[in-house]
Amino acid sequence: MLLLIYKCSFGTARRRLRLLSATLIISLAAPAWAARAEEPVHGLWIWKASALLQSAQAAPAIRSFCQGEAINEIYLSVATQYSALDELRIAQLIALLHQSDIRVEALLSSVDADEIGAARTKLLDHVQSILQFNRQHPTQRFDGIHLDIEPQQRPENKGPDNLEFLPGLIATYRAVRVLSERAGLTLNADIQSKLLKADLPLRRALLSASPRLTLMLYESSNPERSASAAQQLAKLRQSSQTLLDMAYAGLDNANLARIAIALRTPDYGPLLPQMLAALDAAYRSNPRYLGWARHSYNDTLATVADAP
Repeated sequence: MLLLIYKCSFGTARRRLRLLSATLIISLAAPAWAARAEEPVHGLWIWKASALLQSAQAAPAIRSFCQGEAINEIYLSVATQYSALDELRIAQLIALLHQSDIRVEALLSSVDADEIGAARTKLLDHVQSILQFNRQHPTQRFDGIHLDIEPQQRPENKGPDNLEFLPGLIATYRAVRVLSERAGLTLNADIQSKLLKADLPLRRALLSASPRLTLMLYESSNPERSASAAQQLAKLRQSSQTLLDMAYAGLDNANLARIAIALRTPDYGPLLPQMLAALDAAYRSNPRYLGWARHSYNDTLATVADAP
């Protein structure tokens, strides 16, 4: 009897010791994992992927560029219809980038997917094609969906305060979010700065529709070439802070989108990396700040082609 009690007590103690050891290992590892999870997003748009990837050197060149410019995710344009060869090249690029811990989001574009009916259905079908791609390539999957929906490009939506299209755009984001989250994908959507002029209920709806938003800071970031780097930096800090404040003004809901700030090559030229680094320095501690994104990889190719 005493022997049985001893064995049971020893077994219980041994199980507790194993549990304590596992807990200690997890607790020691957690800070490093948490730190990696909180690293800011550094994104890059890549357009015309089908044509770009025809070159055998395209995928290694993209990876090399990302590594050199601290890019940790790309937004790869994907056509609604693509060949089997295109599919293979995309899968190979994803595999290559994943080896370097670079995420890949499928970039889907539209000018009218905010409208209910055929236009929105077309976009949702496009999303479904990405999900099908992932099912066929379980080890070379897209990590997320990235939406580039631009109803502001249509003539009836022009004007700095014209937001008649915004409710429809929000409805589209929500519809895509249902599909992406069900498939375990992140969702990000590019937004124009004028959307932040919406009233409080509409801004709350916008910032609740997608967990990630990317603010295209083009309108506020078109510095004169005669301006010094310091002047351009000061203007960027002022405009980005103003727009971030505008986005969350009056909103305290914890389940709101985090915002990345996008800059483009034509606005800053060789100063672009410095401007992007300044965004991290200014907002890294801001829980609403997602990171930065640069537009675009294709611009860098044009610069190289134009060089003497």
